[in-house]
Amino acid sequence: MSIFNAIGVAGTGVTVYRKWLDAISDNIANIDTVKRTSENAFQARYVIAQEAQDGNGAQVGGIALGSAEGKLEYDPDNPLADTEGYVRRPDIDLGSQMAQMIMAQRSYQANLAVVDRARDSYAAAINLGK
Repeated sequence: MSIFNAIGVAGTGVTVYRKWLDAISDNIANIDTVKRTSENAFQARYVIAQEAQDGNGAQVGGIALGSAEGKLEYDPDNPLADTEGYVRRPDIDLGSQMAQMIMAQRSYQANLAVVDRARDSYAAAINLGK
């Protein structure tokens, strides 16, 4: 694998993990979104990573959506509550989202470090020729 390939492969990882972080931030931002029981709950987003088509690195293969059913919560004071006092909330676990965020952030940083090291190696190789 050449230095250029290392930069390209790590760059694909940066893209995948950035999109994963975007999905997690969406999920966390909407964790308290309340809907009427007749409506669908906010659906959590989950990034599906797969091998890149050219075999070098990774790519986002799609976005999977969580349950539209969510969970019913008794909240009779909420203006969106039905006649029985229930509202629909997304079925998103904050602890799980925070753990995923840490994993995605560390992986993002690791891929950026590979890009930096490969760039430094390339610059050092150019300087040897001077």
